[in-house]
Order: sequence, then structure tokens, then C-alpha cells
Amino acid sequence: MPTYHYRCSDCGHSFDFFQKFADDPLTVCPECEGPIRRVPQPVGIVFKGSGWYVNDSRNAKNPTSTSKSDSSDKSSDSNGSAPKESSKEAAKEVKASAAAAES
Repeated sequence: MPTYHYRCSDCGHSFDFFQKFADDPLTVCPECEGPIRRVPQPVGIVFKGSGWYVNDSRNAKNPTSTSKSDSSDKSSDSNGSAPKESSKEAAKEVKASAAAAES
């Protein structure tokens, strides 16, 4: 059940009250019997996971990386080499190392 915040128009008394969505809002102040109004409150919401902006839910280790680059960073750290720029450059390096091994 949501918590609604109310404030009295006459005495200024403010309080929170648990209500169902289907319940009608309160209209009478419990302190002075004056009229009260529901006060809008900000909603705390956090979007996590893939598909959101890169600046949301950042990783503490590397604040600008995404989940895909984190996994590639971990695999490159384990073998001690830097991440590859592109698959074409990686293929060229593989061919060059194979040719060097043959000679």
C-alpha cells in the first residue's frame, strides 16, 4: 500500500497515511478538523540493466564502460594483453604470428 502525505490548510499540520489506491483521499485534519490536501511526493525509481543510458547504474570500477566492454576487459586482463581495436586487426596479427612461427 502506498504512503500518502497530507497537509492541513488551516493549521499546517502534515502527516503520512497508508492507503490503498482505491481508497478516497482524506479530507479532514485529525488535529483541528480543518480541510486537508494530499501533497505530491517524488517517487524513487532506478532503472538498471541493459538497454538504458550508459550514465545510469554505472560500474564503480570503470564508470564509462558497459556490460559488454566489462566482459572483454576481464578476458584481456586475464591474458595480460590490451583489448583489440577491431577484428580485422586481430586477424592480421594472427596471420603475422603464424607466418613468423613458420620461418
